[in-house]
Amino acid sequence: MGQKVFVVGVGMTKFEKPGSKDWDYPDMGAEAAGKALEDSGISYDLVEQAAIGYCYGDSTAGQRALYNVGLSGIPIVNVNNNCATGSSALYLAKQFIEGGLADCTLALGFEKMEKGSLGVKFTDRASPMGKFFSKMNKLRGVDRKKPGAPQMFGNAARQYMEKYGVKAESFARIGEKNHRHSVNNPYSQFRDVYTLQEIMDAPMIWDPLTKLQCCPTSDGGGAAVLASERFVREHGLEAKAVEILGMAMTTDTPSTFDEGDMKLVGFDMTKSAARSVYEQTGLGPENVDVVELHDCFSANEMITYEGLGLCAEGKAADLIDSGAVTYGGEVVVNPSGGLISKGHPLGATGLAQCAELNWQLRGEAELRQVEDAKVALQHNLGLGGACVVAMYRKAELG
Repeated sequence: MGQKVFVVGVGMTKFEKPGSKDWDYPDMGAEAAGKALEDSGISYDLVEQAAIGYCYGDSTAGQRALYNVGLSGIPIVNVNNNCATGSSALYLAKQFIEGGLADCTLALGFEKMEKGSLGVKFTDRASPMGKFFSKMNKLRGVDRKKPGAPQMFGNAARQYMEKYGVKAESFARIGEKNHRHSVNNPYSQFRDVYTLQEIMDAPMIWDPLTKLQCCPTSDGGGAAVLASERFVREHGLEAKAVEILGMAMTTDTPSTFDEGDMKLVGFDMTKSAARSVYEQTGLGPENVDVVELHDCFSANEMITYEGLGLCAEGKAADLIDSGAVTYGGEVVVNPSGGLISKGHPLGATGLAQCAELNWQLRGEAELRQVEDAKVALQHNLGLGGACVVAMYRKAELG
């Protein structure tokens, strides 16, 4: 481990339905970065390096977005790691400081998406997901007329149900919780409350996942300004500083393809990254007060409870059914509304999670504030694969 790294400013746009607002990715990037800089109280000319994440766009789109903030000549690295792109940019920006290469960096993520389910963009070359779909086909078959991601995560839900006797209602309860949480988030794409029955009665996407248990495509941006301890002290940023206590990125291992549906959607990546973060920090899941995790589908939130160690194997349904992961429970999971309700612009998601957790630890989350939040955990997953887990704590700098 090198230098300590602190988040000193965060910002994001409201997440929007694709095509519903007259803006482009440079607008999203500039708004998010501008808000993060304003939040930190520093000017852009103090930023030494930037990592910028997006999935859908031409090369150097990151530069185009940041040029709307300033033309300072700093190194800008573009990052594309599927749904974990935003947190991958954050991971890289942290490493610049941790390794002593910079004292102040910017992580930015944005996405301008198309309406409807994600599709393949390049059909004249090998698909990065080819190995995954081949394995899924062997396990349960593939319906080529329907989107692939819901099938993959829906199959993970089926395996969990078969293994532990869990009912579809438990997955629906995750959707109900996250939609309810989003009501108090002004950045959320959807802010509607649904009953459990309405969640279950919504159109079926891939059994047991109904539409209201699936994240939407979204437009939007997110950003974070990071700094070394020396920079924090020199610029008087102690009041805003939140320390990144630990952070890990993992990729797939042989178990991803050697075992069943849950492993195919990154369960072991999550478990490995979480274990690394707990080892780095000396803290465990029992110390965490608030979590933002990658609920692209309710199935993924369910199995991620176990991957992060929030419950024992086979007990994830008990966690959601008992109310342990909402306000008044043991730990609040996805107070922002999560991907299911807040939205999922791929490049921005991980940085929006970072922003939410920083607001929570600074006591600035307003109506969605988790009482006395001291330690926060972030989980961002991308198939293909990458998983980033990070732990944060409000800085104690005298």
